[in-house]
Amino acid sequence: MGSAFKDIQFDLRDGVGRIVLNRPPVNVLNIAMMEEIQEALRAAQAAADTRVIVFSATGRMFSAGVDVAEHTHDLMERMLDTFHGIFRLMADGEVPSLAVVQGHALGGGCELACFCDLIVAAQGARFGQPEIAVGVFPPLAAAFFPHVTGARKAAELILTGDAIPAEEAHRIGLINAVVPAEQLAGETDRIISRLTDKSAAVLRMTKRALRAGMAAGFDEALPAIETIYTKGLMSLEDPEEGLKAFMEKRKPVWKHR
Repeated sequence: MGSAFKDIQFDLRDGVGRIVLNRPPVNVLNIAMMEEIQEALRAAQAAADTRVIVFSATGRMFSAGVDVAEHTHDLMERMLDTFHGIFRLMADGEVPSLAVVQGHALGGGCELACFCDLIVAAQGARFGQPEIAVGVFPPLAAAFFPHVTGARKAAELILTGDAIPAEEAHRIGLINAVVPAEQLAGETDRIISRLTDKSAAVLRMTKRALRAGMAAGFDEALPAIETIYTKGLMSLEDPEEGLKAFMEKRKPVWKHR
C-alpha cells in the first residue's frame, strides 16, 4: 500500500514500511512533518506482517534537524512532545527499524537516524548534535547516546556539538555500516532481505528483549530530561539568544545565565 503525505513519502508492502523524508532542501523536521511520520509509523506497526520500517530521505541530506523557527515559547512543548512521540512509537511498537543515511544527519535528524535499530550510511555523511551551539541541548540524545556509545563519547558529541564522519560514527558503535554512496541502495536491500525472511512476530519479541537489555532506564530518563529541558533550560536567557542569533544568522552573545 502507498499513502499520500505532504512532507514524507510512505509505502507499506511485502513486510517493509518505507518512510522517506521529503522536505527539501535539507528535510528540516517541523511539527506537521513529525505528525506525518507518527501516522506512517502507526500504519506500519499496525500491519502484523511488517518486519522492518526503513527511514531514508530525498536530496543531499538525511535531515538538518528540528525546525528552529518552531522553537518558540508557545510552540516548544508541543514541538518536543511531537518529536519525542516518534521515538516513543518506535520504542513501544517493537518493529525493527533501519535508517539509510545518504547525507548529513544533524540534530533531530541524527537522533532519528541513530535511534533506529540498524543504521547504514554513505561515505561522506556526517552525524552530529549541534544544539549546544544555539544554547540548547538534545534531550533524546542525552537519554539514549550514553547507552550506545558510552558516557565519554556521548558527552563529547553533545557538549561540543561537533559533527563526526560516518567512519567515526561506525567506529564508536553509533551506526552499523559505512559504504560508498553507489553501494548504499544495494546494502540497504541486503539488510532488508535479512529481516524480511524472518518471522514478524519473533522479530517484535526479539526487539522487546533487546530494548529491555540495552536501554534499561530509558523510560525514566527521558521524562526527567524533558522536565530539565522545558522547566530548567528554557527558563534561562541564553537559549532564547542562541535561537534568535541562529535565525538572524549572527554569532550569539552569551550572558552565561
